[in-house]
Amino acid sequence: MSQDFFDHRRNYTLAQLSEDQLPADPFQLLEIWINEAIRKAHPEALAFVLSTSSTPEGQPSSRVVLLKQLTPEGLVFFTNYLSRKGEEIKLNPKVSAHFFWPLLERQIRIEGKAQKTESDLSDKYFDERPLESRIAAIVSPQSQPIPSRKWLEENFENFRQNHAVLKRPEYWGGYIIRPHRMEFWQGRPNRLHDRIVYQLQANEWIINRLAP
Repeated sequence: MSQDFFDHRRNYTLAQLSEDQLPADPFQLLEIWINEAIRKAHPEALAFVLSTSSTPEGQPSSRVVLLKQLTPEGLVFFTNYLSRKGEEIKLNPKVSAHFFWPLLERQIRIEGKAQKTESDLSDKYFDERPLESRIAAIVSPQSQPIPSRKWLEENFENFRQNHAVLKRPEYWGGYIIRPHRMEFWQGRPNRLHDRIVYQLQANEWIINRLAP
């Protein structure tokens, strides 16, 4: 089967990104854009694509995760440490993150290194999750082959009936991505998009405009 989408396109006209709008710290702009996406009720405003690879030269793998905390040091998400992403981060902490908000005609590309958060933060977030989400984190051997959907649901239900106290398992917790590169992309008419990149050099963020 062959199908082309040559005529499927849209023109971006909502906003612009000029140098006089730029803070010296990209985390400030990141926070502004995230909060604008939340205020505009963008579906899954906190979702981003996380890409990992077991080696710098290896095959990247990508999936969508949810931003759970933004700090001056980086972006925090939570997952199973034994999942594919966890195993790849253990071997190669270099990751990329990609936010895309089509309703705002914006995207952000982030490159950096991921490391585990302190266990206290993982405990705090785990204890705040809904009961069902905590059970799922415990019973699901994320990224591993399983016999069936029925097997997964039975494990979930058996655990719910037999465990009154739920403690965060050691194989589940948070990562923080510490960026060294952030690119902010604002769609513009005629494909002449605004692309502003921040790169960390000697503890200072250097700002450049890129050609679209």
